This record gives sequence, C-alpha cells and structure tokens, in this order.
Amino acid sequence: MKKPSDPGGLSVSDLIGLGSQSARKSYYPELTARMAELEAERNRYKWLFENALHGIFQASLAGGVRAANPALARMLGDDSVVATLARCTTLAALFVDPEDAAELQRRVVAEGRVVGYTTRLRGQRGRDVPVAMTLVQKPSSDDEPLVEAFVADITEREQARQRLMQLNEQLEARVQERTEALERVNAELRQEIAERRRIEAELREARDAAEQANRSKDRYLAAASHDLLQPMNAARLLVATLLERPLDGEVRDLSERIHLSLEGAEDLLTDLLDIARLDHDRIQPQPETFALRELTASLEAEFVSLAGSRGLTFRHRVAEAWVVSDFRLLGRVLRNFLSNACRYTRRGGVLLGTRRRGDTLWIEVWDSGPGIPADQRRAIFREFHQLGTSRARDRQGVGLGLAIVERIVTRLGHEVAVRSWPGQGSCFAVGVPLGAAAGPRHPPAASVAIGHDLAGGRALVVDNEPSILSSMQGLLEGWGMHCDLAFDAGEARVSPPPDVLLVDLHLDDGLTGDVLIQRLRDHWQCPLLPAVIITADRSDHWIQRLRAANLPVLNKPLKPGKLRAVLGQLLNHER
Repeated sequence: MKKPSDPGGLSVSDLIGLGSQSARKSYYPELTARMAELEAERNRYKWLFENALHGIFQASLAGGVRAANPALARMLGDDSVVATLARCTTLAALFVDPEDAAELQRRVVAEGRVVGYTTRLRGQRGRDVPVAMTLVQKPSSDDEPLVEAFVADITEREQARQRLMQLNEQLEARVQERTEALERVNAELRQEIAERRRIEAELREARDAAEQANRSKDRYLAAASHDLLQPMNAARLLVATLLERPLDGEVRDLSERIHLSLEGAEDLLTDLLDIARLDHDRIQPQPETFALRELTASLEAEFVSLAGSRGLTFRHRVAEAWVVSDFRLLGRVLRNFLSNACRYTRRGGVLLGTRRRGDTLWIEVWDSGPGIPADQRRAIFREFHQLGTSRARDRQGVGLGLAIVERIVTRLGHEVAVRSWPGQGSCFAVGVPLGAAAGPRHPPAASVAIGHDLAGGRALVVDNEPSILSSMQGLLEGWGMHCDLAFDAGEARVSPPPDVLLVDLHLDDGLTGDVLIQRLRDHWQCPLLPAVIITADRSDHWIQRLRAANLPVLNKPLKPGKLRAVLGQLLNHER
C-alpha cells in the first residue's frame, strides 16, 4: 500500500525498480555485482588502512579515539592497536599538549579540514613523537562529529632541524669567535700600522737628516778641497819653478822630495774626492762619439815627460778610430792606468796602444814592471789595496786608483781586463764601443815634448789668490814666457791682448772664468783667443758647462807638465 509521503504516490520498491516480482528478478544479478564491488572496495580500504606507512586514526571530537591503524601504534610505541585505543580514551589524551587538541578541534569545526599541523603525540613510556597531521571532518549519522587524521612521523626531520639549529648556533658562535679574533687582529693591525707610520716618520726624519748631512758633507768636501787644493797648487807651482832652475845636488834633492810629497798628497786628495763622488752618484757619464787620438794625444803629452823623468821610454801606438764613451771619464781611466805603469815600472818602458776585436776597441797600457800574481788580479781593484807593501816605505799612493777605475768603467758600461806575467810586466785594458766618424768635438791635441819652446809667448793669468799668481808667474817666466797678472776683470783688460788666457773658474763677486773669458774676447775682438780654465771644482755641472763652451780645463793642483803640454798645443795651433 502506498504511503502518502512517497513522491507521486510511489513506494520505495517502485522507485528502485523492485515493485514487482519480475523486476526483482531482473535486478538481482546487478545488485549482487554491486554488493561484491562494495565488499572489494571495503577490503581494499581495510588493507590500505592496516598497511599504510603513516598513522591513521578516527576519533570523535566529543569522545576518544575510535579506530587506529598499526602504523600509528608502532609510531607511539604501543604493542598493538588495542593498547593505543585503551590509552586514548579522549582525544586530548593523544596529545602531549592538550592545547593542541583543543586548537585542532576548534579549527576542524570551523574549517572542516586542517592540513600539515605539527604537534607532539604522547607515546608509550613517556615518549614524545613529533608529527605532521592532517585532519578531515567526516559526516556522521550520530550527533557526535567524527574526524579522520593522517599522521606522519617527522622525528628525523625534527632531529635534522635540531641539528641544523645546533649547527647554526655553533656557526654563530664560531662567527662571533672569528669576529672577535678579527677585531683583535684589526686592533693589532691598526696598532702595527700606527707603529709603522711612526717608524716611517722616524726613518724619513733620519733620511732627511742623513741627506742633509750628505749635502753638508758634500759642501764641506767641496769647500775643504778648494781650500786645500789652492795652497797645494801654489806649492806645486813654486816647487816646479824651483826645479826649472839650476840647483846644486842637495837643494835639488830636497826640491824633488818636496815635489814627490806634494804629488802624493794631491793624488790622495783627488782620489778621495773622486771615490766619494762616485759612491754618491755625483758623476753622471755623458757619452759622445769622438776621435780617440783627441784623448790619447794629450795623455801622451802628459806622460812622455813623466816617463822620461823616471828613465822610462813612452810609446804611443793608437789607431785612428772613433769611439763612443765619456771623454773625461775615459781619460781618467787611462790616466790611472798610465800613472800606475809609470809608478811601478823600474826599467824598460810604457806603451799606450789599441787592439780591435769586432765592434770593440781595446785601449791597452803595457808596462815592463814586476807583474801581478794571478791570485791578486781581482784584489787590486779593492780600495786601499796595494801589492808588496808590507812596509810603509814601500807604499806608493793609497791604493784607490784601480778602485776608481772599476767604478767608472761600471758606470760607462765598458769592460776592463788585466793580463800579467810576474817578473815581466802587465797589461791593463778597457774595451770601448767603436763609433762612426764625426766632426772634431775636442781641441786637437798634439804630442808636445818637455823641451818645447814656449819662449816669447805671452800669457794673462787671472786668479784671486796672490800666492797662485806669483807661483804661476815664476813658472811661466821660467819657461821664457811673458806673464801678466790680474785679480779681477778690471785688471785683466791689458794691452796688447795676450797669446793665451789662464783663468781661475771661481773669482770674486760671483764672477766665473768662462764669463770673464767671453768678456775679454769681446773686449779685444778676438773670438778665437786661446783660453784655459783652471779650477779645483770637479762637479758635473761645471764640467758640462765648460765642455759646451769648448774651454779646456786643468784641475788644481796644477801639474806643470800638463800645463806646459796644453800651452804648447794652444800656442803651436795659433802659430
């Protein structure tokens, strides 16, 4: 019989198609199949529920846990699911913190679903299990709302997080430690920098003081050398004048001893000044191309008389060649070679010659002296080193000549060579680059013998030292020359003009010899009037300035032989 509440007056059997016997028979196989599918689905869900890796439980929000899978029991350390259900009679009993249970209940009711909530579940024997939980509210026919929860054990993740936190703490501690260490190092570094700056300031002060001391020393050396060389120059000239006159044996012997003593003092002072200037880089080479004979001819004129006075022969065998070097410094090297050869040779002679090897011209000085042992051929270039001078009376000079040679050759970039045969002689040579021929740069130097006739020549000597003037007058008049003397520019304007000018470099009132020479040439209208500068100043500045003015220079103390040679060259050239 149909109930009035059925829609359209149809029964439930009618609605599902089972209102008649035939309908029930036709739907029975399909219903059976549906029931089988439902059973299979239930079994599959049961299998998944029991074998899931994560924990699953179903609970009533008002009551306790109703169902749980074995994974949850294992997670909580229970022996079985029954033990888990027995412990968790309320939902709050499952959580370590009851506040988490209350929060989850509130959120599930409000949101219907809570995903990824992290909390701690209470395990067996006081064990806490960190988990990540997802809860879903399920519809229920009962008045009590149900939830299903999926629980993942995040113990390893928590341990990793705790380890990471520990590592972060350790890292922060290490960073703090390193920061403190770095701050200490920075503080020490700042202190070291401050100390270094203080030391650098002290070093700068010490350097400035040393440079000032060097400048003072250089000024002192320049002044002292000038003051020492002036009287020494006068004494040398006086002794040379005396030796020009006929003297009896004892007086001549004394005069020659005085001459040798003055010559030794001059060599010592000159060598000391040169060593000081070379060691302080006060001498700068000025390379140029010049005819070698321009240099060696003046050396021949200077040493032929010196060798003759010692009973030695002097031969000059120099090729016609052009070389690249510093005219003055190369001359000093060869002069030292020749001085040593004349000083240490007792008999025989000295040869100045050349030998070409490729692009190098070797200028050689040969002697027939005692020779040098092989083990001493490097030692002779050391300062104050002399061979065979164990006794003071055997010493000649102070042993600076070859030390000066080595320094000069090093600055010029040349080579020096020594060959020797003990008991037979030695050869000192310097290798100089060959150059292309060019016009003459230095006054021509002809070989002048000591007996060259200067008689009749007229010289004007300008110097602000009376002793120098009187000594020069005696020497020049002894050679048969007429000599006019002057202290300054006013007295120098004699009439008629002289044949040659001999002018000191540094005169009174700041006047210099090169300026005075130009004024006198203009005054007499003789632009080519021969002139020589005589000075104790060996500075590069004046050497270059006088070379540019094409003025020959003779250094004080003046060597009479060299003066006579230069006068012979100039007067012979004029005639």
